[in-house]
Amino acid sequence: MASLFLKQAGQLSTVALLLILTGCTSVPERHPLPPEYTTKAHSPGIPEARFWGDEWPTFATERFTTFTEADFRREFPESYEKPHNYLAISGGGANGAYGAGLLVGWTATGERPEFNMVTGVSTGSLTAPFAFLGPDYDDELKTVYLTTTTSDIVIKRNVVDAAFGDSIADTTPLKELIAKYIDADMIDAIAREHEKGRRLFVGTVNLDAGRSVIWNIGAIAASDHPRKVELLQEVLRASAAIPVAFPPIISPVEAEGQPFDEMHVDGGTGSQVFVYPAAADWRLVTQKLKVQGKPQVYVIRNSFLDPDYHGMKRNVLPIASRTIDSLIRTQGIGDLYQIYVLCERDGNDFNLAYIPSDFTEEPSEGFDPVYMGKLFEYGYQMALDGYPWQHTPPGFSQNE
Repeated sequence: MASLFLKQAGQLSTVALLLILTGCTSVPERHPLPPEYTTKAHSPGIPEARFWGDEWPTFATERFTTFTEADFRREFPESYEKPHNYLAISGGGANGAYGAGLLVGWTATGERPEFNMVTGVSTGSLTAPFAFLGPDYDDELKTVYLTTTTSDIVIKRNVVDAAFGDSIADTTPLKELIAKYIDADMIDAIAREHEKGRRLFVGTVNLDAGRSVIWNIGAIAASDHPRKVELLQEVLRASAAIPVAFPPIISPVEAEGQPFDEMHVDGGTGSQVFVYPAAADWRLVTQKLKVQGKPQVYVIRNSFLDPDYHGMKRNVLPIASRTIDSLIRTQGIGDLYQIYVLCERDGNDFNLAYIPSDFTEEPSEGFDPVYMGKLFEYGYQMALDGYPWQHTPPGFSQNE
C-alpha cells in the first residue's frame, strides 16, 4: 500500500528543498515525551491500556504470579479450564479482504472457534474487532471489505500541502469510516467480552521511541474513561497510519503527573503480525489458566509470501516501490518464523493462512472494491472447502 504513494513523492523534492531553505512548517507543535520518561508514560486514566511489544508488562507478571484459583475463575471465566484458540491478523492494505473472506467462510463451515485472543496490525487491526466479536459481526466485516474504495480511506493532498504537512494523504475519511463501525455499541460489546477474560490487542509503533506498542483494546473499552470511544478509534487509525503516506497519530500520555504526547504510526513498521511478546512466559499463562489441550495459534497473513518476478525499469520510483514491497514480504516471513518458534517453545500448535500465488487479479487503485470482492470470495471459498492450514512457515519444511 505504501508503495502506491511513491508516485507523488518525486513531486515533493522541489518543495522539500524550499522548506529546507525557508524553515516553514504548517504542522501543529508537539509536546513530546522526554527520553527519561519513556518507561513511565501511560495513557491517562487507563494504566493497563498498552505495553511495549518487546516486553511482558509488570501488571501481567504480577497477575499471573499472585492470583489464586478463585481470582482466575472470576477474572477469566471464558478462558479458564477451556481450550484456547488465538487469532493473529496481519497487515496488507486491501489484501485484508482475503482474511475477511476466510473468516466469513470459516463461519459458514460451522467450525470456526471462539477466539480467546485476537491480535491485529494495520488492516488486521481493523478486522480484529469484528473477528473478536464473532460471526454476529460477519455482515459488517463483509460490507467493509466489499464496498470500501480509496476515497473512503484517504484524500490525496496536493504537492504543497503534502510538503508542508506530515504525510502525502489525509485520512479523515478513514477516521469517519472507523467511527461508523467501531461505535459506542460495538465498544460496549468488546468490553463485555474483555470482562469474560477474552483479549483483543492491536499494534502500533511509537515513532519517538522506535518500538512496537501493543494496545489492550478490551481494557480501554471496559474502562470508565470519558473519551474511550475516541481513544479506541484513534488507536485503530494509528495502527493503519503508514508513515509518510498517512499522517501519524499524536496520542496524549502522562508521566510523573505531567502531560506529554507520543507519535504513533502503522504497527507494520515494527512487525507485520504478532501473537504475544517473546518475553511472555506463555507456559505460565496456560498453566495458571488450566488450558485444556494445546493452544491453537491461527495466523492470517494478508499477503503473498511466494517470490514473484518482475522485470524492473531503471527508474528510481519503480525501484523504490519494488524495494518496499520486498522488504514488507521478507519482514512478514521473519515474523512468521518468530511466531512459529514461540509456538514450539510454548507448546502451541501453529496454523498459517496466506494468499496463494495462483490468485492473479490486479487492483486498479489502492482500495479497489472489485479486486477486494474477488479476493474476499477467494478466501471465502478456500475456507468453505476446508482451509489447508500450513503448520510451518514457508520454506521451513523440506517436503514443501
